Amino acid sequence: MINQTLNYTVIIHKAEEGGYVGFVPFLPGCMTQGETLDEVRSNIKDAIEGYLFVLKEDNESIPVEKEHPISANISVALPA
Repeated sequence: MINQTLNYTVIIHKAEEGGYVGFVPFLPGCMTQGETLDEVRSNIKDAIEGYLFVLKEDNESIPVEKEHPISANISVALPA
């Protein structure tokens, strides 16, 4: 059996109640939270691995994200 490394885009936001929320747009419903950035990164990795494990266990195809979006932070002036 050959191990394959897959890469998925993860979006992380600060949570209003504190900490962070991370989700994987390419894997619907795959999300987690953490008190720190390191914790949410570790948790989302675990969530992705669990998500893929369940797909494999259910003989579903594993989604492969081939194109990764480019992220940019754009500032705009709010109209008066």
